[in-house]
Amino acid sequence: MKANKLWKKVAGMGLVLMLSATALAGCGGGSTTEGGAKGTPAGTGTLAKIKERDKFVVGVKYDLNLFGLKDPATGNVEGFDIDIAKAIAKKVLGDENKIELKEVTSKTRIPMLKNGEIDAIIATMTITEERKKEVDFSDVYFLAGQSFLVKKDSSINGLKDMQKGMKIVTAKGSTSAKNIRASAPDVEVLEFENYAEAFTALKAGQGDALTTDNALLYGMAKQDPNYRVTEETFTEEPYGIAISKGDAEFAKTVNDLLKEMKENGEYDKIYEKWIGTKPKK
Repeated sequence: MKANKLWKKVAGMGLVLMLSATALAGCGGGSTTEGGAKGTPAGTGTLAKIKERDKFVVGVKYDLNLFGLKDPATGNVEGFDIDIAKAIAKKVLGDENKIELKEVTSKTRIPMLKNGEIDAIIATMTITEERKKEVDFSDVYFLAGQSFLVKKDSSINGLKDMQKGMKIVTAKGSTSAKNIRASAPDVEVLEFENYAEAFTALKAGQGDALTTDNALLYGMAKQDPNYRVTEETFTEEPYGIAISKGDAEFAKTVNDLLKEMKENGEYDKIYEKWIGTKPKK
């Protein structure tokens, strides 16, 4: 009789322990966002940090005319990407001037985001599957295509003119370097720290052409009328705003803003201001 009571007591304790373990497993299965996906809990991610700091810290490029270019005389950085960053600051903090710009390159931008130096990357960054393994992206905010910058009297008009022995310059860590190697394997690709250095190398005769997205090349051609951009593009380069992996709350904030800007015409104004034409619908 006593043995039977003891067995029932032990069995009951086992049931309690099993139910407790089940409950704990349900709570500890990974943090979730408002949407239910695993990631940064709402209220503890980038958006909360920006509001607490009362400043949006964003990685941008300083060497790309039209998108992010620093004026050495004033120290101001201006361009398409900068205006998008200001719109985010206004959306989140109510003031477009509550912003801190930090220079990034194609090589440094992801490490700077991952180590917390910046809240987001707005730096002509193409959305790729490889990069999605390290960061999350907003919806596409600009669609470009890779092309070439050449001297006005150059015989190069597109990818078909790439020949063995030609030297093509570009920036380190960019998709442009990978694309040209895949599309024109016979050319020699020379990589520089950024596009300003690559353009300087082109003008110094170190290369036959510079390759990157046509949107960036237009800015370089504007700086020096002795160069032109070839009309043909051989890739599609969708630019996205990069944010920390799993931060669905901030991603939603950014995507809602981009949608709002496109609907109310603010995006078109920024596009026309820097690119010179209205975006294709």
